[in-house]
Amino acid sequence: MFSRREPKISEQELTHIPGAEPQSHIDVWWWLVVLVAGVIVILSVTMPDPYWRIILFVRDGLAITVFLTVIAFIFMLIVGLLGGLGRLSKNWFIHGISTLYVELVRGVPLLVQLIWWYFAFPVVIKQIGEWTHITPLAEYQSNAILLAVVGLVFCYGAYMSEIYRAGIQSIPKGQMEAARSLGMTYFQAMRHVVLPQAIRVILPPVGNEFIALLKDSSLVSVVAVADLTRRGREFMSTHFNPIEVWTMVALLYLIMTLFSARVVTWLERRTGFER
Repeated sequence: MFSRREPKISEQELTHIPGAEPQSHIDVWWWLVVLVAGVIVILSVTMPDPYWRIILFVRDGLAITVFLTVIAFIFMLIVGLLGGLGRLSKNWFIHGISTLYVELVRGVPLLVQLIWWYFAFPVVIKQIGEWTHITPLAEYQSNAILLAVVGLVFCYGAYMSEIYRAGIQSIPKGQMEAARSLGMTYFQAMRHVVLPQAIRVILPPVGNEFIALLKDSSLVSVVAVADLTRRGREFMSTHFNPIEVWTMVALLYLIMTLFSARVVTWLERRTGFER
Protein backbone atom coordinates (compact mmCIF):
# COMPACT_ATOMS: atom_id res chain seq x y z
CA MET A 1 0.00 0.00 0.00
CA PHE A 2 1.37 3.35 -1.01
CA SER A 3 1.19 6.35 1.36
CA ARG A 4 -0.42 9.40 -0.10
CA ARG A 5 1.67 12.53 0.18
CA GLU A 6 -0.03 15.90 0.31
CA PRO A 7 1.31 18.39 -2.24
CA LYS A 8 3.41 21.13 -0.66
CA ILE A 9 2.54 24.75 -1.37
CA SER A 10 5.36 27.22 -1.22
CA GLU A 11 5.03 30.58 0.51
CA GLN A 12 5.41 32.28 -2.86
CA GLU A 13 2.38 30.37 -4.17
CA LEU A 14 0.38 31.32 -1.08
CA THR A 15 0.64 34.98 -1.98
CA HIS A 16 -1.60 34.31 -4.99
CA ILE A 17 -4.40 32.86 -2.81
CA PRO A 18 -6.75 35.58 -1.49
CA GLY A 19 -6.63 35.76 2.30
CA ALA A 20 -3.59 33.48 2.56
CA GLU A 21 -0.90 36.15 2.27
CA PRO A 22 1.72 35.89 5.04
CA GLN A 23 1.30 38.75 7.53
CA SER A 24 4.03 40.54 9.35
CA HIS A 25 3.91 40.19 13.11
CA ILE A 26 5.29 43.71 13.59
CA ASP A 27 3.18 46.76 12.87
CA VAL A 28 5.51 48.98 10.84
CA TRP A 29 3.59 52.08 11.98
CA TRP A 30 5.20 51.69 15.39
CA TRP A 31 8.21 53.30 13.75
CA LEU A 32 6.18 56.49 13.39
CA VAL A 33 5.57 56.44 17.15
CA VAL A 34 9.31 55.98 17.67
CA LEU A 35 10.04 58.83 15.26
CA VAL A 36 7.76 61.29 17.06
CA ALA A 37 9.14 60.20 20.44
CA GLY A 38 12.64 60.70 19.05
CA VAL A 39 11.79 64.24 17.93
CA ILE A 40 10.53 65.07 21.43
CA VAL A 41 13.70 63.66 23.00
CA ILE A 42 16.00 65.47 20.56
CA LEU A 43 14.28 68.81 21.12
CA SER A 44 14.38 68.33 24.89
CA VAL A 45 18.08 67.40 24.91
CA THR A 46 19.44 69.83 22.32
CA MET A 47 17.26 72.78 23.37
CA PRO A 48 16.26 72.22 27.00
CA ASP A 49 15.32 75.86 27.21
CA PRO A 50 12.48 76.09 26.35
CA TYR A 51 11.39 72.58 25.29
CA TRP A 52 12.35 70.64 28.41
CA ARG A 53 10.98 73.45 30.58
CA ILE A 54 7.71 73.22 28.66
CA ILE A 55 7.46 69.47 29.33
CA LEU A 56 8.12 69.99 33.04
CA PHE A 57 5.49 72.74 33.19
CA VAL A 58 2.71 70.85 31.34
CA ARG A 59 3.31 67.37 32.78
CA ASP A 60 0.54 67.76 35.36
CA GLY A 61 -1.80 68.90 32.58
CA LEU A 62 -0.76 65.86 30.56
CA ALA A 63 -1.72 63.60 33.48
CA ILE A 64 -5.12 65.29 33.75
CA THR A 65 -5.70 64.87 30.00
CA VAL A 66 -4.97 61.13 30.21
CA PHE A 67 -7.12 60.78 33.35
CA LEU A 68 -10.08 62.60 31.81
CA THR A 69 -9.87 60.57 28.61
CA VAL A 70 -9.67 57.17 30.31
CA ILE A 71 -12.44 57.86 32.84
CA ALA A 72 -14.73 59.41 30.24
CA PHE A 73 -14.08 56.51 27.85
CA ILE A 74 -15.05 53.89 30.46
CA PHE A 75 -18.33 55.60 31.30
CA MET A 76 -18.92 56.38 27.62
CA LEU A 77 -18.89 52.64 26.86
CA ILE A 78 -21.50 52.02 29.55
CA VAL A 79 -23.76 54.89 28.47
CA GLY A 80 -23.36 53.90 24.82
CA LEU A 81 -24.32 50.30 25.55
CA LEU A 82 -27.45 51.38 27.41
CA GLY A 83 -28.33 53.81 24.64
CA GLY A 84 -27.73 51.24 21.91
CA LEU A 85 -29.90 48.65 23.64
CA GLY A 86 -32.53 51.30 24.21
CA ARG A 87 -32.54 52.16 20.52
CA LEU A 88 -33.20 48.48 19.74
CA SER A 89 -35.83 48.06 22.43
CA LYS A 90 -39.36 47.13 21.39
CA ASN A 91 -40.71 49.19 24.28
CA TRP A 92 -41.87 52.44 22.66
CA PHE A 93 -41.04 54.53 25.74
CA ILE A 94 -37.44 53.26 26.12
CA HIS A 95 -36.90 53.45 22.37
CA GLY A 96 -38.29 56.99 22.26
CA ILE A 97 -36.17 58.26 25.17
CA SER A 98 -33.00 56.71 23.72
CA THR A 99 -33.67 58.11 20.25
CA LEU A 100 -34.45 61.56 21.65
CA TYR A 101 -31.20 61.52 23.64
CA VAL A 102 -29.14 60.56 20.59
CA GLU A 103 -30.77 63.06 18.24
CA LEU A 104 -30.60 66.02 20.64
CA VAL A 105 -27.04 65.48 21.86
CA ARG A 106 -25.59 64.92 18.39
CA GLY A 107 -27.10 68.22 17.27
CA VAL A 108 -25.20 70.39 19.78
CA PRO A 109 -21.41 71.03 19.51
CA LEU A 110 -19.28 69.51 22.26
CA LEU A 111 -17.83 72.88 23.23
CA VAL A 112 -21.31 74.31 23.81
CA GLN A 113 -22.25 71.27 25.90
CA LEU A 114 -19.14 71.62 28.08
CA ILE A 115 -19.87 75.30 28.66
CA TRP A 116 -23.48 74.48 29.57
CA TRP A 117 -22.47 71.81 32.07
CA TYR A 118 -19.92 74.09 33.76
CA PHE A 119 -21.82 77.40 33.82
CA ALA A 120 -25.54 76.56 33.50
CA PHE A 121 -25.87 73.20 35.28
CA PRO A 122 -24.73 74.51 38.72
CA VAL A 123 -27.28 77.33 38.46
CA VAL A 124 -30.03 74.81 37.74
CA ILE A 125 -28.99 72.73 40.78
CA LYS A 126 -29.00 75.82 43.02
CA GLN A 127 -32.44 76.84 41.78
CA ILE A 128 -33.80 73.38 42.53
CA GLY A 129 -32.24 73.57 45.99
CA GLU A 130 -33.88 76.92 46.67
CA TRP A 131 -37.28 75.70 45.49
CA THR A 132 -37.12 72.48 47.50
CA HIS A 133 -35.30 74.08 50.49
CA ILE A 134 -32.53 71.47 50.31
CA THR A 135 -29.41 73.20 51.64
CA PRO A 136 -26.74 71.01 49.96
CA LEU A 137 -28.30 71.66 46.55
CA ALA A 138 -28.78 75.38 47.21
CA GLU A 139 -25.10 75.70 48.16
CA TYR A 140 -23.81 73.45 45.37
CA GLN A 141 -20.31 74.33 44.12
CA SER A 142 -19.26 73.08 40.70
CA ASN A 143 -16.28 70.76 40.26
CA ALA A 144 -14.55 71.49 36.95
CA ILE A 145 -13.05 68.02 36.42
CA LEU A 146 -16.25 66.19 37.39
CA LEU A 147 -18.44 68.31 35.11
CA ALA A 148 -15.90 67.98 32.28
CA VAL A 149 -16.15 64.19 32.54
CA VAL A 150 -19.95 64.41 32.63
CA GLY A 151 -19.97 66.62 29.53
CA LEU A 152 -17.65 64.32 27.58
CA VAL A 153 -19.57 61.19 28.57
CA PHE A 154 -22.95 62.77 27.83
CA CYS A 155 -21.84 63.84 24.35
CA TYR A 156 -19.80 60.81 23.27
CA GLY A 157 -22.31 58.40 24.78
CA ALA A 158 -24.76 59.41 22.05
CA TYR A 159 -22.28 58.55 19.31
CA MET A 160 -21.38 55.28 21.04
CA SER A 161 -25.07 54.38 21.17
CA GLU A 162 -25.23 54.41 17.39
CA ILE A 163 -22.03 52.37 17.14
CA TYR A 164 -23.43 49.72 19.48
CA ARG A 165 -26.75 49.70 17.63
CA ALA A 166 -25.05 49.21 14.26
CA GLY A 167 -22.79 46.48 15.66
CA ILE A 168 -25.67 44.53 17.21
CA GLN A 169 -27.78 44.82 14.07
CA SER A 170 -24.87 43.47 11.99
CA ILE A 171 -25.12 40.11 13.79
CA PRO A 172 -27.49 37.72 11.94
CA LYS A 173 -30.89 37.36 13.61
CA GLY A 174 -30.42 33.61 13.56
CA GLN A 175 -27.88 33.96 16.37
CA MET A 176 -30.50 35.40 18.71
CA GLU A 177 -33.14 32.91 17.56
CA ALA A 178 -30.80 29.97 18.13
CA ALA A 179 -29.92 31.21 21.61
CA ARG A 180 -33.58 31.71 22.53
CA SER A 181 -34.41 28.23 21.22
CA LEU A 182 -31.86 26.83 23.70
CA GLY A 183 -33.83 28.34 26.56
CA MET A 184 -31.88 31.55 27.09
CA THR A 185 -33.67 34.73 28.04
CA TYR A 186 -33.29 37.82 25.87
CA PHE A 187 -30.65 39.31 28.17
CA GLN A 188 -28.73 36.02 28.44
CA ALA A 189 -28.68 35.67 24.67
CA MET A 190 -27.58 39.27 24.28
CA ARG A 191 -24.83 38.91 26.88
CA HIS A 192 -23.41 35.52 25.91
CA VAL A 193 -24.08 35.32 22.16
CA VAL A 194 -24.79 38.62 20.43
CA LEU A 195 -22.66 41.17 22.31
CA PRO A 196 -19.37 39.18 22.18
CA GLN A 197 -19.70 39.06 18.39
CA ALA A 198 -20.83 42.68 18.12
CA ILE A 199 -17.87 43.93 20.16
CA ARG A 200 -15.46 42.39 17.64
CA VAL A 201 -17.30 44.21 14.86
CA ILE A 202 -17.38 47.63 16.56
CA LEU A 203 -13.79 47.54 17.84
CA PRO A 204 -12.36 49.74 15.02
CA PRO A 205 -14.97 52.53 15.39
CA VAL A 206 -14.67 52.34 19.18
CA GLY A 207 -10.93 52.85 18.82
CA ASN A 208 -11.56 55.84 16.57
CA GLU A 209 -13.93 57.28 19.20
CA PHE A 210 -11.22 56.92 21.85
CA ILE A 211 -8.74 58.84 19.71
CA ALA A 212 -11.34 61.52 18.94
CA LEU A 213 -12.16 61.76 22.65
CA LEU A 214 -8.48 62.18 23.47
CA LYS A 215 -8.17 65.09 21.06
CA ASP A 216 -11.49 66.68 21.99
CA SER A 217 -10.52 66.59 25.66
CA SER A 218 -8.51 69.73 24.87
CA LEU A 219 -11.84 71.60 24.83
CA VAL A 220 -12.16 71.23 28.60
CA SER A 221 -9.47 73.90 28.89
CA VAL A 222 -12.21 76.53 28.39
CA VAL A 223 -14.03 75.41 31.55
CA ALA A 224 -11.23 75.87 34.10
CA VAL A 225 -9.67 72.41 33.78
CA ALA A 226 -5.88 72.60 33.85
CA ASP A 227 -5.31 70.04 31.10
CA LEU A 228 -2.43 69.91 28.64
CA THR A 229 -3.83 72.65 26.40
CA ARG A 230 -4.57 75.04 29.25
CA ARG A 231 -1.13 74.53 30.80
CA GLY A 232 0.44 75.21 27.43
CA ARG A 233 -1.53 78.44 27.15
CA GLU A 234 -0.41 79.47 30.63
CA PHE A 235 3.26 78.87 29.76
CA MET A 236 2.91 80.82 26.52
CA SER A 237 1.26 83.79 28.24
CA THR A 238 4.19 83.96 30.65
CA HIS A 239 7.13 83.44 28.27
CA PHE A 240 5.64 84.69 24.97
CA ASN A 241 7.00 81.84 22.83
CA PRO A 242 3.99 80.44 20.92
CA ILE A 243 6.01 78.49 18.32
CA GLU A 244 7.90 76.38 20.85
CA VAL A 245 4.95 75.88 23.20
CA TRP A 246 2.39 74.77 20.64
CA THR A 247 4.94 72.67 18.76
CA MET A 248 5.64 70.68 21.92
CA VAL A 249 1.95 70.47 22.89
CA ALA A 250 1.11 69.22 19.39
CA LEU A 251 3.87 66.59 19.58
CA LEU A 252 2.62 65.38 22.96
CA TYR A 253 -0.92 65.00 21.63
CA LEU A 254 0.46 63.30 18.52
CA ILE A 255 2.46 60.72 20.47
CA MET A 256 -0.62 59.84 22.54
CA THR A 257 -2.92 59.47 19.54
CA LEU A 258 -0.40 57.46 17.53
CA PHE A 259 0.22 55.14 20.47
CA SER A 260 -3.53 54.69 20.99
CA ALA A 261 -4.03 53.87 17.31
CA ARG A 262 -1.36 51.20 17.44
CA VAL A 263 -2.89 49.64 20.56
CA VAL A 264 -6.29 49.51 18.83
CA THR A 265 -4.70 47.81 15.81
CA TRP A 266 -3.04 45.27 18.11
CA LEU A 267 -6.38 44.55 19.81
CA GLU A 268 -8.03 44.02 16.44
CA ARG A 269 -5.45 41.41 15.55
CA ARG A 270 -5.65 39.74 18.96
CA THR A 271 -9.43 39.41 18.76
CA GLY A 272 -9.25 38.03 15.24
CA PHE A 273 -11.30 40.86 13.74
CA GLU A 274 -9.19 40.93 10.57
CA ARG A 275 -10.20 38.03 8.37
